[in-house]
Amino acid sequence: MALFTLSEVKTAKDSKLWLGFPSKLYKKDTHYVRPMDDEVEAVFDKSKNKLFRHGDAVRYLLKDERGHVVGRIAAFYDEKTSRNYANEENGQPTGGCGFFDCIDNQEAANMMFDAAKEWLKAHGQEAMDAPINFGDRDYFWGCLVDGFTDPIYNMPYNYPYYAKLFENYGFKDFFKQLTYHRNMSLGGFDPILHEKALRISENPDYTFRILEKRHLEKYADDFLTIYNKAWGSIPGSAKLTRQHALALMKSLKPIIDPRLMHFAYYKGEPVGFFLMMIDMNQIYKGLHGKNNIISKLRIFWRIKVSRICDRAISLAFGVVPEHQRKGLEAGLVCSLEAQAIKKRFKYKDLQLNWIGDFNPAMIKLAKSVGAELCKTHITYRYLFDREKPFTRAKLQKGKVE
Repeated sequence: MALFTLSEVKTAKDSKLWLGFPSKLYKKDTHYVRPMDDEVEAVFDKSKNKLFRHGDAVRYLLKDERGHVVGRIAAFYDEKTSRNYANEENGQPTGGCGFFDCIDNQEAANMMFDAAKEWLKAHGQEAMDAPINFGDRDYFWGCLVDGFTDPIYNMPYNYPYYAKLFENYGFKDFFKQLTYHRNMSLGGFDPILHEKALRISENPDYTFRILEKRHLEKYADDFLTIYNKAWGSIPGSAKLTRQHALALMKSLKPIIDPRLMHFAYYKGEPVGFFLMMIDMNQIYKGLHGKNNIISKLRIFWRIKVSRICDRAISLAFGVVPEHQRKGLEAGLVCSLEAQAIKKRFKYKDLQLNWIGDFNPAMIKLAKSVGAELCKTHITYRYLFDREKPFTRAKLQKGKVE
């Protein structure tokens, strides 16, 4: 039996070890791209993460008998998400654990899962989702179980044995997140998609636009309106504030390609968006998570000069409920296609990521553009009461988001 010791991250040295462990674990894996340290640290910074106002988080390091780090994990909860899950049928207050990395050793993994469980139980939780983020779903969410190729920005990457560690402990598949891929070549769209787009384009009440950087605040407001109507009612997805939406747009401004940011309007009111971005993992690879002056110069060079990024990834897709099933999603996709036809459109690879298996309408849309499944992540759930019946995430009928 191996001898492991678990300790809470409390000092700057602990934090450095916690941040750096994955790089050591994956040092021989050429696919791995280390997330930027400042983006990960922001999750656990009480001055930056608003969920600390009504929640808390803890981080742990696991070391072997020689004092070498062999694992890390974080546990967290926020009261609003916890209550939302508790109010569902067969629900219970649910927290989460994430940023899990571990050697291939079940005993080591179990020690960290036990620590997360006991900490969450002490804070009134009755279940935990994993591996997830203490924040929005589009960051650091899910365990990769298929498609162990180059990871895309914000989608977790891990070794194949991670699924075994979760499932042997007792975690069950709560929902899957699917990533679809297609080459950005002309053609391949379902003819029905073009027919729907043509019909909606003939309706003068509907218009489509690409983002204009000089009017960033306007598009932040439009994004806010659509997002809160389309996503705000989904458990685990909190409504955004204007401050949050504007901060998001401003943070993206240096890397925004307007040709990838599409909005739909009905009589001038925002009703849908299809937002994509460059895959920052192609920019960050080899920077080792550092955002120092040298890294910033390399990032600038790669984005503005060498333009090495040829992959576009989905950021968000949303249609407000009252305009769903009217072909608006087809209009948004064909709006992107119209940009792809133009000269100097450098993107060769399109990846539609974070499509929940509970959202059959979005899966159908991905297939209609000729995309094929290339990666699968799983969000697991563990019920502390092992006698309580387990329920998977419910299907969202007719929902395209």
